[in-house]
Amino acid sequence: MTQPEAIHATMGALGSAFAKMAVQKFNGTFVKKPYGKGGKNMTTLAVWLRERTLAERLLVLGVANLLLIVCAQVRIPLPFTPVPITGQTLGVLLAGALLGSRYGTAVVAAYVVQGLIGLPVFAGWKGGVAALLGPTGGYILGFIPAAFVAGYLLERGFHRNWSTTLVALIVSNALIYAFGLPWLAFFVGWDKVLQMGFLPFVFGDLLKLLTAASIFHLSCR
Repeated sequence: MTQPEAIHATMGALGSAFAKMAVQKFNGTFVKKPYGKGGKNMTTLAVWLRERTLAERLLVLGVANLLLIVCAQVRIPLPFTPVPITGQTLGVLLAGALLGSRYGTAVVAAYVVQGLIGLPVFAGWKGGVAALLGPTGGYILGFIPAAFVAGYLLERGFHRNWSTTLVALIVSNALIYAFGLPWLAFFVGWDKVLQMGFLPFVFGDLLKLLTAASIFHLSCR
């Protein structure tokens, strides 16, 4: 190999290595990296988890699950409705946003299953089938698709600025009501469902959405 050819080969190898590093470089909280067929963007924490051992992944997801349980116990009962103000929605939105659609959904689904089999993980340290069949059961089931959609939208471009992140979280939060309000209507009637299952929570939801969006973007730095 002549000297010019050697230099060209070396520069090509360096360029290839640099391109590979650039593809894997963090961009905000997202990394452009293959994930299954076709590839997609993943949150930083999701990428980090994917590269850990199974035991390490389970440990981190277990901690996330415990944090969600703690959020659920932040509970303010309201005398005029069977639905309390809780921190569950904040925990669910953060799980989806920070862990991504795959791991975030897994954490929230595990939380719902834990409550279903009787572990006292829901708000007020409640658990069991009765909790899911009660007035708030629809909201709890809605946590799973809400976490998935939060992660899904943020993985696909909604993470780029604060306002689009907030939109993604609002859509996710709306899914909780899409599941919760029809179920609650069986207990309180359609004529009272908004005043008992939605209107009292608008201000609190706004605070939680702003908090979740802020925490997400602080984690990007």
